[in-house]
Amino acid sequence: CQAMHARFPDYGFNQHKGYGTALHLQRLAELGPCEEHRRSFAPVRRHFEASLTP
Repeated sequence: CQAMHARFPDYGFNQHKGYGTALHLQRLAELGPCEEHRRSFAPVRRHFEASLTP
């Protein structure tokens, strides 16, 4: 996760535990997903579903 943190420091990947930490989920809500986020991860999926809703 250190390499991802170097590329995307705002998401707190350096504190990642294999699941979304409170900080990571907060930043995901604020910033939206980056290219490293799995589209199957529920908060990411909801982001994309919401962007498709008129």
